[in-house]
Amino acid sequence: MKPLDNTTIFITGGSRGIGRAVALRCAQAGANIVIAAKSAEPHPKLGGSIYTVAEEIRQLGAQVLPLQVDVRDALQLTQAIDQAAEHFGGLDVLINNAGAIHLGNIQHTDLKKYDLIQSINHRATFIAAKAAIPYLKQSGQAHIISFAPPINLSAHWLGLYGPYALSKYGMTLLTLGLAEELKADGICCNTLWPATLINTAAVSENIGHEAAQHMSRKPDIMADAVYSLITGACGHMTGQSLLDEQALKLAGITNLADYACSPEHTDRLAKDLFVD
Repeated sequence: MKPLDNTTIFITGGSRGIGRAVALRCAQAGANIVIAAKSAEPHPKLGGSIYTVAEEIRQLGAQVLPLQVDVRDALQLTQAIDQAAEHFGGLDVLINNAGAIHLGNIQHTDLKKYDLIQSINHRATFIAAKAAIPYLKQSGQAHIISFAPPINLSAHWLGLYGPYALSKYGMTLLTLGLAEELKADGICCNTLWPATLINTAAVSENIGHEAAQHMSRKPDIMADAVYSLITGACGHMTGQSLLDEQALKLAGITNLADYACSPEHTDRLAKDLFVD
């Protein structure tokens, strides 16, 4: 038996980057994986699709269900969760990974971009959780994990990225609210956020490949942190906003050097947004 045999994990996004790393890590441990993302064809710059990740998961010997879903569409997202639960006979873990980023203050954010980040970030978290709760209540090992930061009300971050902060802190507030709401049902709800930049295609595209190599960690650190939460290696916890480093420390992992893209730059990694 593998640690996550008979566990079904629904990941929004997941066609590349951190979501893909989480999917592969959990598949290695025997989980059934549902990839619910918009990309049915590889992105011309970022690569990856629900089908390329699905094939990687199959190569690991795990079961996978790729579903093309726009998380802004409530009906699509709700039906995808229903389909996943029917296909695998239940649902154990919801990972709110899908996200949109916009680095601008209010003056430099148009309404279209504002609506995009709010609808993909906190609104989709609400829709997915609401649809998943009836299935999670039937699981003996249920988790909701949202990739959102601990709430940092530093004027620095709010002045720079107020609209994006709202969208991500909204995910955090909803998840912490769910932790209290679902405590009696035994559903663990936590948020997870990288302490440093993570070298995904999107980050590399924005800051440059060489800079990303020098300043970032591999997506594997977030995947291992998720795995630690799901398997209980961190202990039974709910209602927590954790950085990846904190989750791994709780699981007894303190040597993080191997996660750096360039081990010689482990002391010069860039902190992620909203991390002081």
